[in-house]
Amino acid sequence: MGDQNPRIIVEKNPSQARLDELKFKSWPKWGCSPGKYHLKYEAEEICYIVRGKVKVYPKPPSSSSSSSSDAEVEWCVEFGAGDIVTFPKGLSCTWDVSLSVDKHYIFLSS
Repeated sequence: MGDQNPRIIVEKNPSQARLDELKFKSWPKWGCSPGKYHLKYEAEEICYIVRGKVKVYPKPPSSSSSSSSDAEVEWCVEFGAGDIVTFPKGLSCTWDVSLSVDKHYIFLSS
């Protein structure tokens, strides 16, 4: 059974060892104010959320034959300050930012 949904992985309260291993302070920074943003990930991204609060609504893979009941279930992933989040390559999603976000991020080359 193929995994149709690319998964967003959220690590809550990562250990100091994990943070040291990532060396995220050397990564580029990005920030945004509250609002909705449509993003598409051309590469896998890991980010460390310095501040803010976000709900991400992934777009399901486009499939004309999907039943309407599936389409109506809108699931989201929530994360905020202190979390490490990994976004899979190929993901399209909407960021619903409730508190201004600052993050460090890095793209992983396959």
